[in-house]
Amino acid sequence: MAIIVLGFAVSLLLTLIVVRVAKRRELGHDSDLSGPQKFHSAPVPRLGGVGIVLGLLASAGLLLFRLPSEGLLGLALLACAVPAFGAGLAEDLTRRVSPRRRLVATALSAALASLLLDATIRHTSIPGLDALVSVTAGALALTMLAVAGVANSVNIIDGFNGLASMCVVLMLAALAYVGFQVGDAVVGTLALAGIGAVLGFFVWNYPAGLIFLGDGGAYFLGFYVAELSILLIERSPGDVSPLFPLVVCIYPVFETLFSVYRRRFLRAMPPHMPDGIHLHSLIYRRVLRWAVGSRSARSLTRRNSMTAPYLWMLCMSSVLPAVLFYDDTAVLAGLLLLFGLTYTGLYWRIVRFRSPRWLRARWLSLPSRFEADNEGT
Repeated sequence: MAIIVLGFAVSLLLTLIVVRVAKRRELGHDSDLSGPQKFHSAPVPRLGGVGIVLGLLASAGLLLFRLPSEGLLGLALLACAVPAFGAGLAEDLTRRVSPRRRLVATALSAALASLLLDATIRHTSIPGLDALVSVTAGALALTMLAVAGVANSVNIIDGFNGLASMCVVLMLAALAYVGFQVGDAVVGTLALAGIGAVLGFFVWNYPAGLIFLGDGGAYFLGFYVAELSILLIERSPGDVSPLFPLVVCIYPVFETLFSVYRRRFLRAMPPHMPDGIHLHSLIYRRVLRWAVGSRSARSLTRRNSMTAPYLWMLCMSSVLPAVLFYDDTAVLAGLLLLFGLTYTGLYWRIVRFRSPRWLRARWLSLPSRFEADNEGT
């Protein structure tokens, strides 16, 4: 419990300091309010990853004092994350680091973790891939691809206040629970430390949106979740199915794969080109009806914050059953298929203006009476 509290307190305090300093000096502000994926009403600093990383660093320091093995692994993992976090943070500050360079930097972090921590994928339970990872070069290549892919997927869903950070908390909670269930206290403890650090950021991000994760925060958290997942399945062979982490992370991963397919094959545009029709964007526009009612900053922020809970529920729909069946590969494979069908069906209904009625909660989508009364004053 002390690990969570310390990470939370340090992240909470340092994120507040970052908000104040960034506002005063206009550092790392997202001032582009016109992009297809921009849903905030004023410039906001994109440096939320700083407080999270420092919160985790404090937790790792405490672990080093109390539990040296967990502390050393935590510090080593943070050291391996430097390229991924550094490239994302550089993009937040300069807006000059391309997505390709950020992915390469994250893959480099994965290679360092494979070399220093033996965090390498050697089992997949996916036909064809097990033969690939039986070769050292193939295992390293798949590990780098998987880690970079998960990191990019967390960045993809980071579109609304609280969305990506709470989904990461849910994923880390699943890893912590299963880690302790199979006797891997190291992974379980590091996952708990991550939860504390992310929640410290979450306080300032949701619902007011005073600070964003930014690319640095999103890529770091994706890397952290992916590496803990790899460590869990490789340190507990036979106890945890290799498909368990994939089911836990399937919402952002499937969102990314579906976006690539949609852009490349349906819209004939480059896969990396941003657009405004992700599932979370459609829920904001067509379920919450963002254009209805007051257009004040307060009202737009309120609608922004009401989008994330829909996606938290979608994330939980895979995380909860994954925790229940973490050692059953057949059931987990069925869950992957079920999630893909559910996501695709939900997406096509919303994009065709046929949103299910249970999604359209009027108390969420319409402005409050206070907002309506003040609109004309």
